[in-house]
Amino acid sequence: MILYEYPLNERVRTLLRLEYLLRRNAFLMQRGHPFDHHHALLSMFEIMDVTSRQDLKSDILKDLERQRQQYLSYRGNPAVSEVTLEEVLAEIDASFQRLSQQLGKPGQTLLDNEWLMSIRSRAGIPGGTCEFDLPAYYAWQHLPEEQRREDLMRWMEVFGPVSMAVEVLLRMLRDGGMPHKSVAQSGTYQQNLGGRSYQLMRLRVDGNLGVIPEITGHRLMVSVRFMRPDSEWKLKPVDGDVQFELALCP
Repeated sequence: MILYEYPLNERVRTLLRLEYLLRRNAFLMQRGHPFDHHHALLSMFEIMDVTSRQDLKSDILKDLERQRQQYLSYRGNPAVSEVTLEEVLAEIDASFQRLSQQLGKPGQTLLDNEWLMSIRSRAGIPGGTCEFDLPAYYAWQHLPEEQRREDLMRWMEVFGPVSMAVEVLLRMLRDGGMPHKSVAQSGTYQQNLGGRSYQLMRLRVDGNLGVIPEITGHRLMVSVRFMRPDSEWKLKPVDGDVQFELALCP
């Protein structure tokens, strides 16, 4: 099964982008070739770009507080395990404290590193990080693998609080959606949201079917049109029924 996720507001869209970049960075750091660590560094610069948004930190803190208040309302409910509830609340509180105590924007301190910023300014130019443009960076790429990895991990530490918050928020968001079986008749599916507010749509489809969902959504409706690629990966609409699994996360 292939899982597709579609954000239904801009805030969740940003969280998903951050999660993707953080995962890509962590994967590349664990590999050893200088090219892997080069692209890990580029991922770090992309994370800096996303977290430089003026309101990102405050939005995440508001989301954490909103989740905290929701889980506090479950106290005393006999259908909810008090032990599990307190563990969740402790995790939210820890994430909130770490992020709120971090001064400035996530990644702000990296802006004072002139060497990193010189690489960042050249990275947007095709081939701009060649050895004749950045000899010091070329020398760094020839350091032992572990030394390069330690540098990358040290630089990425500044994103630890926001990384923890993103992981907590998205896990709780995903856990709130109940999956159910659905059928796209003639390759098309629509669902009215009935006035309810959802933040994320999760869709699973059998990869062996060779179909790709094109998803659109807003506060009133979500829509899926299944497509099938030809040999050149040009997408064409599917005309048969497609079974899939759908979850809407409030």
